[in-house]
Amino acid sequence: MLTLDSKVKALKKSPEATAIIVKYSPGFATDPQMKLVQGLTMRKLLSFPQAGLSEEQVAALEKELLDAQIEG
Repeated sequence: MLTLDSKVKALKKSPEATAIIVKYSPGFATDPQMKLVQGLTMRKLLSFPQAGLSEEQVAALEKELLDAQIEG
């Protein structure tokens, strides 16, 4: 199941996961720099200040991903 502990690369391969993440981080699907961080987990990526998400937003994103139960 895809979660915030999944690698960015795995999340990007899933259209459903990408659609959820784009709600919180619009550049996830289009920012060319995302290629540089594909080996990181999404949780690690979101821990960087540049991600610009609050703890509440990260928690909401995590809940939405878990609720979707996307296999990956």
